[in-house]
Amino acid sequence: MSQQDTLKLVENYYAAFNGGDMDTFLNLLTDDVIHDINQGRREVGKAAFTQFMSGMNTSYKEQLVDMVVMASVDGQRAAAEFVVLGEYLKTDEGLPEANGQKYKLPAGAFFEIRDNKVARITNYYNLEDWIAQVSG
Repeated sequence: MSQQDTLKLVENYYAAFNGGDMDTFLNLLTDDVIHDINQGRREVGKAAFTQFMSGMNTSYKEQLVDMVVMASVDGQRAAAEFVVLGEYLKTDEGLPEANGQKYKLPAGAFFEIRDNKVARITNYYNLEDWIAQVSG
């Protein structure tokens, strides 16, 4: 996969996310996708990622803006930096109570690409910053 193809794949991944098009979003993943959850555990497989996204879409409404996508020359790795504009809709277990709080959070992600699909995604944002924004 070329660098340009990888850039387009990651851009399509985030366009599907922003558009709420979960079918397209999930179809851009390998069946054995690795998902490194921010400051948390690693999950493997499209089924686990689908379940994770179902919970996310229940508790949060998010749009990603100010997107910058980078890719290695060989197209095997990519990274994205962006700002999350969100609304906390339903309390997520172990986190502060939700009541529609809005937040703005810088974030990033790292990708591994295989067979023209996302084979690994590692997300990062500052959880303490998010907690401070929704707590007060």
